[in-house]
Amino acid sequence: MEGNKTQGARRRRGSFRARIAIVFALQTLVVVIASLMAANNVAPIGAAIAIMLSSGGLAWLAVSREWVPIAALARLLEGWDPDKPDMAQLDSQSGNRSDNDVGSLIRGLHGLASRIDGYGERERNFTRDASHELRSPLTVIKMSSDMLADETELSDFGHRSLERIRRSTRELEALVEAFLILSRESDQGLAEEDFVVNKVLRQEVEYARELIAGRPVELILDEPASFALHASPRVFAVLCGQLIRHALQQTDQGVIVVTVMPGSVSVINPAVDTPEEGSRRHASVDRHGFDLAIARRLSDRFQWPLELRSLPGASRVASVRFPHPQPVEV
Repeated sequence: MEGNKTQGARRRRGSFRARIAIVFALQTLVVVIASLMAANNVAPIGAAIAIMLSSGGLAWLAVSREWVPIAALARLLEGWDPDKPDMAQLDSQSGNRSDNDVGSLIRGLHGLASRIDGYGERERNFTRDASHELRSPLTVIKMSSDMLADETELSDFGHRSLERIRRSTRELEALVEAFLILSRESDQGLAEEDFVVNKVLRQEVEYARELIAGRPVELILDEPASFALHASPRVFAVLCGQLIRHALQQTDQGVIVVTVMPGSVSVINPAVDTPEEGSRRHASVDRHGFDLAIARRLSDRFQWPLELRSLPGASRVASVRFPHPQPVEV
């Protein structure tokens, strides 16, 4: 049975090419016959030319008819959204096919799109489940660190260790929050509201200052402008927080400036490499580039363009532009 099915499938392969070959073979035969008829005075030259033109037109119509399923598949793939593959369109196109070669191509595309969609779904599920599972131990760590902070007999070394635990917990909380947002297939479910970006940034800057306690790094919020957005303040906070944390990881000493301009927010850090610290800082870039990767994915998801550039003096600027800023009502 399986051998017969395989042989039948092999016979059906190449049916499109076979039909096209038959059409052109018939056209060639008609042209040859018409030419012989005109050469032997069996038919007038005008009639022979008319027969040739008619055969060419019929051949064109036949080829065009055979090309219809391929043209339909091309139009389908032209409007294909890789982020939201519509399997129903492929199924309908496969059901209307008139050629086995085209049907094989559609089935292959359907299988590939299904696998890619399955990979994306598994990634989102894993990210969502892992993020939810991390919330419980994070809560325990925070409560335990707060209880340790009340201990009066805690040594200086213990206090420093406790501060490191708190900073790491804060970083992990921000990472979990970013994962939860990225695990969503779309922005549905995220509450949108009108909010002033300056207020959200002040809170994020205060959180980030906890991460640089004891380091020769200063974090400044410069607000020459203010504007509001109609979006999810949670997404905005996570995006800006990731950019600020990325700048903190890139800077050993100096001043990091978070600037609010009309319709944009930028983070400037003095990432000046020195010969002694160059290798160590490049290792930090490799280790902590994940913050920037998350910021890029959020900016792409919510269509807030993220631009990275360098200024004279090797300072690095990460700026986010918001297409629809709103004025702040006083």
